[in-house]
Amino acid sequence: MRADARRNRQRLLDAALQVYAERGADDASLDEIARRAGVGIGTLYRHFPTRQALLEAVYRDQVEELCATARELAGQTPPGQALERWLRALMAFATTKKNLSTALMSGPDKSEVAMSCSTMVREAAAGLLAEAQRTGQVRGDVDVVDLLRMSHALAIAADMPHSHPDQGERLMSVLLDGLRPQPPGQS
Repeated sequence: MRADARRNRQRLLDAALQVYAERGADDASLDEIARRAGVGIGTLYRHFPTRQALLEAVYRDQVEELCATARELAGQTPPGQALERWLRALMAFATTKKNLSTALMSGPDKSEVAMSCSTMVREAAAGLLAEAQRTGQVRGDVDVVDLLRMSHALAIAADMPHSHPDQGERLMSVLLDGLRPQPPGQS
């Protein structure tokens, strides 16, 4: 792909993410996305021939960014802190990308993109969790499915109407406390 085509593609992804965040994926205007990206509608359709293709590309782009964060944290941060920071990033991702994932998961079958993104997130979490467990910073009986389900539940709970303004942070603290190993003799 030529440099200008790569730039246009990225501008379209960025503009689509903005519009999805403001209006939801179902109510996003493709014309508005193209306008915000500074390209014509034909350019949008050359890169993304369908509304679903654009939605999937935006979602994949965001998941790849989340997984890159996991790799960066794993290489630069102590394991327990890396897992904690990534869980916070995951919760922020889940909260802000809710309408993207809902649109991808609707219907009788998950899309291939949704399934591959789920695998990418699970692998990123598994690596961070395993290292935190290996160093004794997270209890050994937690598995990656537990971790992701709890994180998902936190994002949903924090987004409920009439939630306390810092509900997400309060719930994340409870989750992190529950992940820590218990001293011998306590249960």
